Amino acid sequence: MTQRIFFNLCTTPPHKCGYLSNKLATTLFIEPETPKTASLYDNLSQQGFRRSGGDIYRPDCYGCNACIPVRIPVQKFVPRRSQRRVWQKNYDLTVSAVPASFKSEHFNLYRRYLSSRHLDNPNPNTYTQFLICSWARTKFYEFRLNKKLVAVAVIDHLKHGLSAMYTFFDPDYPARSLGVYAILWQIEETKRLNLDWLYLGYWIKDCKKMNYKTEYQPLEYYYREKWQPEAKII
Repeated sequence: MTQRIFFNLCTTPPHKCGYLSNKLATTLFIEPETPKTASLYDNLSQQGFRRSGGDIYRPDCYGCNACIPVRIPVQKFVPRRSQRRVWQKNYDLTVSAVPASFKSEHFNLYRRYLSSRHLDNPNPNTYTQFLICSWARTKFYEFRLNKKLVAVAVIDHLKHGLSAMYTFFDPDYPARSLGVYAILWQIEETKRLNLDWLYLGYWIKDCKKMNYKTEYQPLEYYYREKWQPEAKII
């Protein structure tokens, strides 16, 4: 028998959008008092929800539908020539999974990564609150060059796929395209686990820093309450 879970949805007050400068944003989220589980997140991820810390949320902005959840059907993925080159460049990296917990080595790399992008300087509390929660099936994947940590991919394991929650990497290795390699590796890991999709979060057509997601084809878009190919949303 399927157990039903009832919960309330809350919205934030309108605030400045972090992606489109001329827009106000509103976020829909599961009320904090609701007991959250990996199973609940599995179901809501099918409806375009994401995780930030222990919160499950989805954009819900008045008059704007720019944030579109996207996922890669990994068995259909065909790498581009440039992506194959990135894969070959990083043949010497090793990847290992570790539990989702605070490690100074990870945090120091995260801080350097954000600093290279001129963002605020994080502290251990904000880092932990953003990436880790007790109910999610989360793993941190360490990418190492010999013994040196060069990237970390934070991945949530879902029933039918993996969710690329966040990736950060060493800014001193631009030629390796570590962000691209991390996604390619996650596609292969999703295949290895015999799962169907790699969830990439939200794509925003008019936001340059979100455009990279369309480099991974084919891509499915959650639009008008169902997953569909790009041709259906144009």
